[in-house]
Amino acid sequence: MNIFELMMEYIKEGRVKIDREKFAGKLATVHDPCNYGRKSEKAFGKAYYDEIRWITDQICDTWVDTYPTRENNFCCGAGGGAWAMPYTNERLYYGRKKAEQIEQTGAEIVVAPCHNCRDQIMKALTKEYDLEIETFYLWELLAEAIIVEPWSEEEVEKAHAEAEAQWEHFGVELDDDWEPPE
Repeated sequence: MNIFELMMEYIKEGRVKIDREKFAGKLATVHDPCNYGRKSEKAFGKAYYDEIRWITDQICDTWVDTYPTRENNFCCGAGGGAWAMPYTNERLYYGRKKAEQIEQTGAEIVVAPCHNCRDQIMKALTKEYDLEIETFYLWELLAEAIIVEPWSEEEVEKAHAEAEAQWEHFGVELDDDWEPPE
């Protein structure tokens, strides 16, 4: 299971509840990272496009795809580890098409699941090309919209039972005096 599948599972099962008002009225768009799209397809036979869009759709009431999109989406310019390299001018030049692509959507929010892409879009392209956007990791977008409610006694008991079963399954013995941090 990967992070996309885990987030989808939690949302579908109702384990996380989403406040759709959090980003209401803000247009979002999705950036398809090379690592989760083209590279993942080539290396593992599976690209992650639909999962990112499904999760975004659960959180944002309005979002649009970029053009082109999915396997034809433009690179952010930070791929191949370029974000960590000292080639700032080249990285900004390569990212200009991504900046234009984002601007053409009219989006106020960009969802970038990859850390290189998120940093490039948020810290470099936004400033260099005067983009008026907020950039989020996909998990960060979800975290911002989660409704935190206190658990019922039933939910607390169920969670304790599941935790105990998990510790037993893995052969972990806890100190009887151990208390979870508050």
